[in-house]
Amino acid sequence: MTGVPAAVTGLGLVTPAGIGVPQSWAGICAGRGAGRTDASLAPSPVQLVCRVPGFDAEAALGAERARRTARFGQFALTATAEALADAGLDPATWDGTRVGMVLGNAMGGLDVCLPAQETMLSRGARAVSPLVLPQYLSNMAAGQTAIAHGITGPCLTVSTACASGTSAIGVALDLLRAGRCDIVVAGGAEAPLTALTATGFAQLGALSRAKDPRSASRPFDARRDGFVLAEGAGMLVLEREEHALARGARVRARIAGHGETADAHHMVAPHPEGLGLQRAMRGALADAGVSPSEVDHVNAHATGTPRGDAAEALALVKVFPHRPPVTSVKGVIGHSLGAAGAIEAVCSVLSIEHRTIPGTANLHDTDPEIDLQLVRSTTSAPVTTVVTHSVGFGGQNAALVVTAP
Repeated sequence: MTGVPAAVTGLGLVTPAGIGVPQSWAGICAGRGAGRTDASLAPSPVQLVCRVPGFDAEAALGAERARRTARFGQFALTATAEALADAGLDPATWDGTRVGMVLGNAMGGLDVCLPAQETMLSRGARAVSPLVLPQYLSNMAAGQTAIAHGITGPCLTVSTACASGTSAIGVALDLLRAGRCDIVVAGGAEAPLTALTATGFAQLGALSRAKDPRSASRPFDARRDGFVLAEGAGMLVLEREEHALARGARVRARIAGHGETADAHHMVAPHPEGLGLQRAMRGALADAGVSPSEVDHVNAHATGTPRGDAAEALALVKVFPHRPPVTSVKGVIGHSLGAAGAIEAVCSVLSIEHRTIPGTANLHDTDPEIDLQLVRSTTSAPVTTVVTHSVGFGGQNAALVVTAP
C-alpha cells in the first residue's frame, strides 16, 4: 500500500563544504575534500576532521541565543532559518499548532558537556554553568528551534545513530500523512568533534588514518580505511502538498516513501549482506509506489569503512540490478553522524532540481568486489527518482525515496 507524498518546499544546509545551500552544493559538486588535521582533538590517536568553516554563531543567531545553545543546536537553528526563508514561510503568520519539528541527532551537546565535566573536577560544582544541562540534552536543538519559530505542534528528537537524520524525515512524513501537521521542519544536526568522540571511534577502528587529510575520506575506494568525523546540519521544510499549493509555494521535490528496519545482528557491524538495508530500501520503494527500475540515482551512505561499504554495495546490487548511478558526498564532507542522512536528503533534492549527480571524491581505485555504477566526478543527468539511505550502530537502517515534483 502506497502513502501520500510530502512536498519539499524549503532547504537549509550547514556543512564542511560551506554555510548555506548554494555554498555547500557548490563545494560538494567541486569534489574537494574538506578534511583537516585538528590539534584540538589531542590526545585522540586520530585528529582528522571535517569542520564547518567560518561559522559565526553570534552573527547567525545573535549573542544571547548563541550563548544558550550548544553547537549542534546552532547548526540546526541556522539551517532551519535558511529552509524557512527558502519556503517563503513567515512564522509570525502561521498557526504554530499545525507545525511540527523533527530533528535527528546522535551525540547531543558534547562540546558543552565534556568541558563542564572538566570544570567541575578542577574548580568545583559551583563553577558549572546552569546552562550546561539544557544545552547538552539531545532534544534541545529541536526545542530551541521550536522556541525560535513558535512551533507548537509535535516537537520530536529521533536518535537512530548515523541513520537519525533520515529517520527524522521519515517520522515527519508520517506526521503529515496522519493529518497531525500541515508543515513539518525536519532534518538532522550534529557537532561531535571532540577528543573523546574521535578516540571512541578510533578505538573501534572506524576512523581513517590516512596521511593526507583531504583525501582521507574515500567511499568505495579499494584503499578506504575508515571515515572522517564531521559536523553540520541539513533541514527540510515538508508540507502536505495541498497546503503548499494553496499558499502558492514552490514544490522543489517530494518525499514519496520511507522505510525503517533493524538488522538485529551486531552492536556496530552491519549485516555482511546488508539484509536490513535491503528491506529498508524495498520498504521505502513500496511505500512510494515506485519500482526499483524507476530509480535513476542512489545517494549512498558509504562512509569509507571497509566492511560497511562492502555490505552496502551488496545490498544495492540486490535491490537495484539495473545498476543506477551511485555516489557518496562523504568523500567531500566526511561523516556527520546523525546529520548525515538529512544532508544527503537535501543533496538528493538538489540532484533532481539541478539534474546533477555529485561525484564521489577520492574514488581512484574502485574496490574490485564492489559491482556498482559509481559516479567519480560530478556529472549532468536527468534525475527524477532518488533513493537515499543511512545505516547506524545498533543495526539501524533508514531509506527515503525522493521524486521530482
